[in-house]
Amino acid sequence: MNSNNIQMKPQDVVLLLKVVSMNNDRWNQKPTAEALGMSQSEVSESVKRSKFSGLLDPKGKKVMKIGLMEFLQYGFRFVFPQKPGAVVRGVPTSHSASPLKEEIKSSEHYVWPYAKGTLRGHSITPLYPSVPEAALQDPAFHELLALADALRVGRARERELAIKELKIRLQIGE
Repeated sequence: MNSNNIQMKPQDVVLLLKVVSMNNDRWNQKPTAEALGMSQSEVSESVKRSKFSGLLDPKGKKVMKIGLMEFLQYGFRFVFPQKPGAVVRGVPTSHSASPLKEEIKSSEHYVWPYAKGTLRGHSITPLYPSVPEAALQDPAFHELLALADALRVGRARERELAIKELKIRLQIGE
Protein backbone atom coordinates (compact mmCIF):
# COMPACT_ATOMS: atom_id res chain seq x y z
CA MET A 1 0.00 0.00 0.00
CA ASN A 2 1.47 3.34 -1.08
CA SER A 3 1.84 5.40 2.10
CA ASN A 4 1.71 8.67 0.14
CA ASN A 5 -2.05 8.54 -0.32
CA ILE A 6 -3.66 6.47 2.41
CA GLN A 7 -6.96 8.02 3.43
CA MET A 8 -9.59 6.62 5.73
CA LYS A 9 -12.89 5.62 4.12
CA PRO A 10 -16.33 5.43 5.72
CA GLN A 11 -16.26 1.63 5.72
CA ASP A 12 -13.15 1.79 7.91
CA VAL A 13 -15.25 3.30 10.71
CA VAL A 14 -17.88 0.61 10.10
CA LEU A 15 -15.24 -2.12 10.47
CA LEU A 16 -13.73 -0.55 13.59
CA LEU A 17 -17.14 -0.25 15.26
CA LYS A 18 -17.94 -3.86 14.32
CA VAL A 19 -14.68 -5.05 15.90
CA VAL A 20 -15.54 -3.08 19.05
CA SER A 21 -19.02 -4.64 19.14
CA MET A 22 -17.55 -8.15 18.84
CA ASN A 23 -15.28 -7.50 21.84
CA ASN A 24 -12.86 -10.16 20.61
CA ASP A 25 -9.21 -9.48 19.70
CA ARG A 26 -9.12 -12.82 17.87
CA TRP A 27 -11.66 -11.87 15.19
CA ASN A 28 -11.18 -13.09 11.63
CA GLN A 29 -11.65 -11.14 8.43
CA LYS A 30 -13.81 -13.59 6.48
CA PRO A 31 -16.73 -13.94 8.94
CA THR A 32 -16.50 -10.24 9.74
CA ALA A 33 -16.71 -9.39 6.04
CA GLU A 34 -19.77 -11.61 5.72
CA ALA A 35 -21.43 -10.02 8.76
CA LEU A 36 -20.81 -6.56 7.29
CA GLY A 37 -21.86 -7.42 3.74
CA MET A 38 -18.39 -6.46 2.49
CA SER A 39 -15.92 -8.38 0.40
CA GLN A 40 -12.95 -9.88 2.18
CA SER A 41 -10.62 -7.69 0.11
CA GLU A 42 -12.49 -4.56 1.29
CA VAL A 43 -12.02 -5.65 4.89
CA SER A 44 -8.35 -6.41 4.24
CA GLU A 45 -7.78 -2.96 2.72
CA SER A 46 -9.71 -1.36 5.59
CA VAL A 47 -7.49 -3.15 8.11
CA LYS A 48 -4.39 -1.81 6.30
CA ARG A 49 -5.71 1.77 6.35
CA SER A 50 -6.74 1.50 10.00
CA LYS A 51 -3.33 0.10 11.01
CA PHE A 52 -1.60 2.89 9.09
CA SER A 53 -3.76 5.53 10.80
CA GLY A 54 -3.10 4.04 14.24
CA LEU A 55 -6.72 3.03 14.87
CA LEU A 56 -5.83 -0.68 14.84
CA ASP A 57 -2.80 -2.18 16.54
CA PRO A 58 0.09 -3.38 14.32
CA LYS A 59 -1.34 -6.92 14.26
CA GLY A 60 -4.66 -5.56 12.98
CA LYS A 61 -6.74 -7.17 15.70
CA LYS A 62 -7.21 -4.64 18.50
CA VAL A 63 -8.99 -1.30 18.07
CA MET A 64 -7.08 1.60 19.59
CA LYS A 65 -10.15 2.85 21.43
CA ILE A 66 -8.81 6.16 22.68
CA GLY A 67 -7.69 7.12 19.17
CA LEU A 68 -11.02 6.00 17.71
CA MET A 69 -12.90 8.04 20.31
CA GLU A 70 -10.80 11.12 19.57
CA PHE A 71 -11.48 10.75 15.85
CA LEU A 72 -15.21 10.24 16.37
CA GLN A 73 -15.49 13.11 18.83
CA TYR A 74 -13.41 15.72 17.03
CA GLY A 75 -13.13 14.82 13.34
CA PHE A 76 -15.84 12.43 12.26
CA ARG A 77 -18.56 14.94 11.40
CA PHE A 78 -16.10 17.00 9.36
CA VAL A 79 -14.57 14.09 7.44
CA PHE A 80 -17.87 12.25 6.76
CA PRO A 81 -20.53 15.00 6.96
CA GLN A 82 -24.19 14.25 6.48
CA LYS A 83 -27.41 16.26 6.25
CA PRO A 84 -30.84 14.68 6.78
CA GLY A 85 -32.70 14.04 3.53
CA ALA A 86 -36.20 13.12 2.41
CA VAL A 87 -38.62 11.18 4.61
CA VAL A 88 -38.33 7.45 3.82
CA ARG A 89 -38.86 4.05 5.44
CA GLY A 90 -35.78 2.67 7.09
CA VAL A 91 -33.79 1.53 10.12
CA PRO A 92 -33.58 4.02 13.01
CA THR A 93 -30.29 5.81 13.60
CA SER A 94 -28.89 8.72 15.59
CA HIS A 95 -31.33 9.88 18.31
CA SER A 96 -34.09 7.66 16.85
CA ALA A 97 -32.28 4.44 17.89
CA SER A 98 -31.12 3.08 21.23
CA PRO A 99 -29.57 4.26 23.43
CA LEU A 100 -30.34 7.90 22.61
CA LYS A 101 -34.04 7.37 21.90
CA GLU A 102 -34.51 6.66 25.61
CA GLU A 103 -33.03 10.06 26.51
CA ILE A 104 -34.18 12.27 23.64
CA LYS A 105 -37.85 12.60 22.77
CA SER A 106 -38.34 13.93 19.26
CA SER A 107 -41.07 13.80 16.64
CA GLU A 108 -38.37 14.04 13.98
CA HIS A 109 -36.83 10.65 13.22
CA TYR A 110 -33.64 9.75 11.35
CA VAL A 111 -33.30 6.48 9.45
CA TRP A 112 -30.98 4.66 7.08
CA PRO A 113 -33.11 4.00 3.98
CA TYR A 114 -34.09 0.33 3.93
CA ALA A 115 -37.19 -1.29 2.42
CA LYS A 116 -37.62 -3.67 5.37
CA GLY A 117 -37.22 -0.83 7.88
CA THR A 118 -39.69 -0.27 10.70
CA LEU A 119 -39.75 3.53 10.92
CA ARG A 120 -40.35 6.51 8.66
CA GLY A 121 -37.94 9.38 9.06
CA HIS A 122 -35.46 11.69 7.41
CA SER A 123 -32.91 9.69 5.47
CA ILE A 124 -29.31 9.55 6.64
CA THR A 125 -26.90 8.01 4.17
CA PRO A 126 -25.21 5.10 5.98
CA LEU A 127 -21.43 4.94 6.08
CA TYR A 128 -21.60 1.83 3.89
CA PRO A 129 -24.53 0.46 1.83
CA SER A 130 -24.90 -2.76 3.86
CA VAL A 131 -25.05 -0.96 7.24
CA PRO A 132 -28.85 -1.18 7.74
CA GLU A 133 -28.96 -4.94 7.26
CA ALA A 134 -25.75 -5.57 9.24
CA ALA A 135 -26.99 -3.40 12.11
CA LEU A 136 -30.23 -5.35 12.37
CA GLN A 137 -28.19 -8.53 12.94
CA ASP A 138 -26.15 -7.09 15.84
CA PRO A 139 -27.83 -4.77 18.41
CA ALA A 140 -24.52 -3.67 20.00
CA PHE A 141 -23.14 -2.76 16.56
CA HIS A 142 -26.39 -0.93 15.72
CA GLU A 143 -26.02 1.19 18.87
CA LEU A 144 -22.43 2.12 18.02
CA LEU A 145 -23.37 3.11 14.47
CA ALA A 146 -26.37 5.13 15.69
CA LEU A 147 -24.19 6.95 18.22
CA ALA A 148 -21.65 7.70 15.49
CA ASP A 149 -24.45 9.10 13.32
CA ALA A 150 -25.55 11.30 16.22
CA LEU A 151 -22.08 12.82 16.04
CA ARG A 152 -22.49 13.39 12.28
CA VAL A 153 -25.99 14.87 12.27
CA GLY A 154 -26.92 15.73 15.84
CA ARG A 155 -27.15 19.08 17.52
CA ALA A 156 -24.97 19.91 20.53
CA ARG A 157 -27.12 17.98 23.05
CA GLU A 158 -27.28 14.84 20.90
CA ARG A 159 -23.53 14.97 20.28
CA GLU A 160 -22.81 15.42 23.99
CA LEU A 161 -24.97 12.42 24.92
CA ALA A 162 -23.49 10.35 22.09
CA ILE A 163 -19.93 11.09 23.27
CA LYS A 164 -20.86 10.01 26.80
CA GLU A 165 -22.45 6.76 25.55
CA LEU A 166 -19.59 5.98 23.17
CA LYS A 167 -17.05 6.40 25.97
CA ILE A 168 -19.03 3.90 28.04
CA ARG A 169 -19.15 1.38 25.20
CA LEU A 170 -15.49 1.88 24.35
CA GLN A 171 -14.65 1.57 28.05
CA ILE A 172 -12.85 4.90 28.14
CA GLY A 173 -12.83 6.78 31.44
CA GLU A 174 -13.48 10.50 31.63
